[in-house]
Amino acid sequence: MLEVRGLNTWYDESHVLHGLDFEVREGEVVTLLGRNGAGKTTALKSIMGLVPRREGSIKFRGAELVRARPDVVGRSGIGFCPEERGIFAGLSVTENLLLPPIIAPGGMTVDEIHRLFPNLKERARSPGTKLSGGEQQMLAIARILRTGAKLLLLDEPTEGLAPVIVQQIGVMIAEIKRRGFTVLLVEQNFRFASKLADRHYVVEHGQIVDMIPNHALGARMAQLQKRLGV
Repeated sequence: MLEVRGLNTWYDESHVLHGLDFEVREGEVVTLLGRNGAGKTTALKSIMGLVPRREGSIKFRGAELVRARPDVVGRSGIGFCPEERGIFAGLSVTENLLLPPIIAPGGMTVDEIHRLFPNLKERARSPGTKLSGGEQQMLAIARILRTGAKLLLLDEPTEGLAPVIVQQIGVMIAEIKRRGFTVLLVEQNFRFASKLADRHYVVEHGQIVDMIPNHALGARMAQLQKRLGV
């Protein structure tokens, strides 16, 4: 579904990604693991076209996107949930949910989203400023599910959340995978990621240095902990 080859990204004179190579197959949950500053978030922003300069190849369902504008990338079927979530504080939950356009058939209805996220139904009229961090994260992901995007890029969805909310986010990701969505997940909490992902790519200094199938994670845990500095 997604094929990234030889991806280089710069912020002005700072060369952040150095020939990044990875792929995501349809229906998978795949993680990018790595320490802070390794280039994981930059990889997601590069896919979306939200960086000043990028070179290489980014193919989504065979179509080359490395020179595409962010709006073109979004309308191709890729949804991005940034770490800061991007909730509009002055809009209600329902207004936030209905704001993005439908880009393709097959998205979830509002009723389906309310069944998946009961909190959002209960808080439908609440402004974004009144939501907890966990509710904001649920809303940010729910907005994408409604649009018809089939590939979700999730940047640190568990960052700063209480353990009980982290568990809810995990249940939600498992459910959307069951429904046929594909997820590329940036995550530092590899224990959380190990319960969800099919494969893990390890990022160091803007490069992929390892790929670990989830079934091999236990045997390679010590090596992974050393790479992540855990």
